[in-house]
Amino acid sequence: MPRKTAVRTSIRRARKIWTNLSGEALTRLREIATQHDFSVGAGDLIYLNNGWYVTHTGLIGLARRKRCSGIHVEAVNSLCDSGANRFVLKATVFPSKGSSGFVGYGDADPSNVSSLVRGAEMRVAETRAVNRALRKAYGIGICSVEEIGTLPNTGEKLPPQKASGNGNGSGPKVRDRLCQIIRQHKLDPELVKAYAVDFCGTKTLRDASREQVENFVQQLADWAEKDRNALLCQLNSYTRPKQEVVA
Repeated sequence: MPRKTAVRTSIRRARKIWTNLSGEALTRLREIATQHDFSVGAGDLIYLNNGWYVTHTGLIGLARRKRCSGIHVEAVNSLCDSGANRFVLKATVFPSKGSSGFVGYGDADPSNVSSLVRGAEMRVAETRAVNRALRKAYGIGICSVEEIGTLPNTGEKLPPQKASGNGNGSGPKVRDRLCQIIRQHKLDPELVKAYAVDFCGTKTLRDASREQVENFVQQLADWAEKDRNALLCQLNSYTRPKQEVVA
């Protein structure tokens, strides 16, 4: 698809997802999409708090298009404290084989991540480090959404649940509630599952703790109620397998 056509498609998609976009926001989107070949439909960009953010998906896709030579990530051991779930990682992006590399640091601890992803601080720190290094390497002037601490207006606690019909006072199963959300908002179950695995930071959903799954279900429900189109944009970013950029 020609770039101009792709940009127009992204603008049309953005208008459907975020109905309150100003002329200035659309102009900025056109500039970003044209310069870096980002696509709203592919989940490369998201609009939050009156500003555009690039996603990890978008940055990795850009690196692939630019034929990035490699990405190296390592922990900064002197600044890490696993007991406190504090991690600092260093990422180096090599745009070409002869490049000396562009360095970015990412930190994460319980104070600067949402409680929805508590226990996955190392993964968050790695993503932030890679994102910052990629933004430096390719001159991306906008922040990545993964670098902010929380999603705006996202609930973090499960509301009280009514007792189930079995009389033991326990709430409905998390799986049942998830299925209800999927049916109610007409979501793709496979994309929701992929998002859940990524959200929980585990290899499979079976490996996630009950608390992680409960937090995911609550976040999914809140997002679906407040901005279903933005949620669909996020889910659509899982429609194709993610691949690592290797040297």
